[in-house]
Amino acid sequence: MPDTRRGLVVGTHGRHAVVQDDQGRRHRCHWRGRRSEAVVGDVVDWAASGDEGVIEAVGPRRNLLFRQDEARTKSFAANLDALLVLVAVEPPFSEFLLARALIAAQSAGIPAWVGLNKTDLAGAAAARERLAPYAAMGVETVELSLKAQGEASARVLRERLEGRTTLLLGPSGMGKSTLINLMVPDAQAAVGEISSALNAGRHTTTTTSWYALGPRASDGALIDSPGFQAFGLRHLEAAALATLMPDVSAHLGACRFYNCTHRHEPGCGVREAAEQGLIAPSRWQIYRALFDELADG
Repeated sequence: MPDTRRGLVVGTHGRHAVVQDDQGRRHRCHWRGRRSEAVVGDVVDWAASGDEGVIEAVGPRRNLLFRQDEARTKSFAANLDALLVLVAVEPPFSEFLLARALIAAQSAGIPAWVGLNKTDLAGAAAARERLAPYAAMGVETVELSLKAQGEASARVLRERLEGRTTLLLGPSGMGKSTLINLMVPDAQAAVGEISSALNAGRHTTTTTSWYALGPRASDGALIDSPGFQAFGLRHLEAAALATLMPDVSAHLGACRFYNCTHRHEPGCGVREAAEQGLIAPSRWQIYRALFDELADG
């Protein structure tokens, strides 16, 4: 067995990873064997091998999240304390992507909250109305104005980010780069160091990256994965979907059949609740679309 040491995965690209040691030094490593198993946030055992290193083993994970494209589902972040979904007044955000993120977090046991950015713009009231069903089911929404009121937003964010490892999710235009630069002044240097170690070049935008919020591990960190469009949910059973959507699960137990899918069965209490407006129409549409997706496998 080679002489191994403990490290933290702070960046990945292809079959290579950047592993940070206890002294804060970063090392380009590859995986033992053909499979790429480590993701950002993993604690690993690695051994020096010439100018690089070899990841010998991945430590136990508290949780794991997946990303999904048309071809496959792939793990990409582990050992998270929280998930921050950043949306904005403009451009309009996708409620479908928001719902997927919250379902993924719920299934992994990760607390999630929403940051509503650009609340200084005229359309803020409409954005709040779209988020009302999420507030009603207990999802915290924090209002931000990252450009217009940067210092005030930074204070709000520090209260929720310090001491935690938080995955940041947000499509283009929501303000993720502004948030990262506000919270991590040397963010460009950090991602540049990771990119250099990975030799990722122009493909760095698809690289999941770790941003420390301070010099100590206890200060917390932000993880950004800009290259994916949707959380992967294919590891979930369709039958479990209702239990992962709080506004839907609130009406479970009122169905005639114990294995009700809430799609077509008679005597369905969930569908009746939706017809009565107790589940927001947009949320009910999302449940039906996701159920069909998971049922089709």
